[in-house]
Amino acid sequence: MGLEPLEFSDCYLDSPWFRERVRAHEAELEKTNKFIKELLKDGKNLIAATKNLSAAQRKFAHSLGDFKFEFIGDAETDDERYIDASLHEFSNFLKNLEEQREMLALSVMETLIKPLERFRKEQLGAVKEEKKKFDKETEKNYSLLEKHLNLSAKKKELQLQEADSQVEQNRRHFYELSLEYVCKLQEIQERKKFECVEPMLSFFQGLFAFYHQGYELAKDFNHYKMALQINIQNTRNRFEGTRSEVEELMNKIRRNPQEHKRVNHFTMEGYLYVQEKRPAPFGSSWVKHYCTYRKESKMFSMIPFEHRSGGKAGDEELFVLTYCTKRNVDTIGRRFCFDLEASGRPGAPVTMQAFSEEDRKLWMEALDGKEAVSVILKDTNLFCAQLDKTGFTVIKKCISAVETRGINDQGLYRVVGVSSKVQRLLSLLMDAKTCNEVDLENSVDWEVKTITSALKQYLRSLPEPLMTYELHGEFIVPAKSGSPESRVNAVHFLVHKLPEKNKEMLDILVKHLANVAKHAKRNLMTVANLGVVFGPTLMRPQEETVAAIMDLKFQNIVVEILIENHEKIFKTLPDATFPEPISMAVSPPNAPPRQARRQGQRIKRPLAVYNLCLELDDGGSGTSPEKETPQPPWAAWSSAPVPSLGRS
Repeated sequence: MGLEPLEFSDCYLDSPWFRERVRAHEAELEKTNKFIKELLKDGKNLIAATKNLSAAQRKFAHSLGDFKFEFIGDAETDDERYIDASLHEFSNFLKNLEEQREMLALSVMETLIKPLERFRKEQLGAVKEEKKKFDKETEKNYSLLEKHLNLSAKKKELQLQEADSQVEQNRRHFYELSLEYVCKLQEIQERKKFECVEPMLSFFQGLFAFYHQGYELAKDFNHYKMALQINIQNTRNRFEGTRSEVEELMNKIRRNPQEHKRVNHFTMEGYLYVQEKRPAPFGSSWVKHYCTYRKESKMFSMIPFEHRSGGKAGDEELFVLTYCTKRNVDTIGRRFCFDLEASGRPGAPVTMQAFSEEDRKLWMEALDGKEAVSVILKDTNLFCAQLDKTGFTVIKKCISAVETRGINDQGLYRVVGVSSKVQRLLSLLMDAKTCNEVDLENSVDWEVKTITSALKQYLRSLPEPLMTYELHGEFIVPAKSGSPESRVNAVHFLVHKLPEKNKEMLDILVKHLANVAKHAKRNLMTVANLGVVFGPTLMRPQEETVAAIMDLKFQNIVVEILIENHEKIFKTLPDATFPEPISMAVSPPNAPPRQARRQGQRIKRPLAVYNLCLELDDGGSGTSPEKETPQPPWAAWSSAPVPSLGRS
């Protein structure tokens, strides 16, 4: 049951029931007033919280925009550059969102706070003023009436008439005020419904507009997000391959540090403790120095170095070595010592202490001392892989078996076979007597993973990688920079510089890998995944170092280009006027994260990863996850469009 209506006729009766109804209306308006007051307080808190959130989001966006990942090496892949640029993209996304949030905060003030404040002040405030007048007039009316009724009847008639006239006039004024007050009460009761709700409706319209704008921003961001997920997955795949190579190199060096010593212009280098003699009462001290020696010039240098402070503890000293002799323990009281004598250096010979007996032997061998260290021979393969008739037979038999039996096997070439079985299969294939007897296509004795591992092992066992040490650096250069078209043209040019047998074998292998990639929806071996598997196999560096391993991702890109453009690269000759690339590393700047699709690019391409299959459907329009990269000076070697572009 709602409030009872206030009848105007009841104003003249002013009955107790009328007064109760008036008080009920007044109580309802007071409740409304308190509600609006609390709502205004909460609304202002909401605006303050929104502004605080916006400030925090903007600070977060600023932090994202200011940070930049550093990379190892002299260049990044396209995927890595887009990942770097993603922080700036996230920052812009948040800034756009916060602009909409600030507009929301302003609209809350204009559409909700101010209208409610105006209604509370102008309408509810006016009713309060009317109530005060009504209460005051009620008190005056009934006080005057009581006073009038207490007049003595003995007063003169004229006085009584004047009193009656005054009371009647006051009563009419009271009734008029009562009518106006009742009218105002009922008017406000009806007005409050739309005066309160309409600002709230405007507020929610603004709120939904903000969320809709966020939805639109999210839709615009969705394509970029999908492309970035692919960039991240490609980078993760390359990281896994790089990490395994780094760990393998680390274990090799751990087992035999001297065998994997980096090639440089020093015959020997490392830390030695050098005896520094002091005046008689103080004896001598031993100071750690980093020493280097060049055998050709007999130039020896030593730099004092303190690891605790992390810096040099003095200037470099250079001298020409004359001879080196071993110091016996009984002559100096310390182990692993030897003496050096230098021409033009005054004073006694320099006494040095190595870290161990083995270390001393290595130094003395390098310095032409009296002791030498035996040469450590590297492990050799159990068989000799060559690009001869046998080698081509092995590769062709393996490829034929894979395409017949396992082209749709998930993780093809990533799943590794048992090492002993792989070695046994290679031994049989390498033996001319047993090679023809091995039936890989129909025999269940040999698993597909054993065959694929044997193929990879054979290629890794070649004395030189299929793409040669000589051209290794030249293949890497275009993968580090340039447009996709220029990369394809550069690789096309370089492939035709390979020795004929190398090119022939590479043609056979890449044609097979292109066929494997066509079945990526089933075997999950995309071009990117095949690049990760075969990059280190086809383009291993001549020297195993961490720096070389950091270039693995670019080796993978070269293999991707070969697979995606097999027909162009191997079936056509490169442009005769195409200039030979310069072997220099180019570190391109960050490319913008989103750019328009170039003419000639594929509209739809399945992108799968091992254990994660993604498909990106552009619907024939919009932006592409394939992005253009800044072009170096030699990127304009050829502008002819190609049907398939090298990705990175």
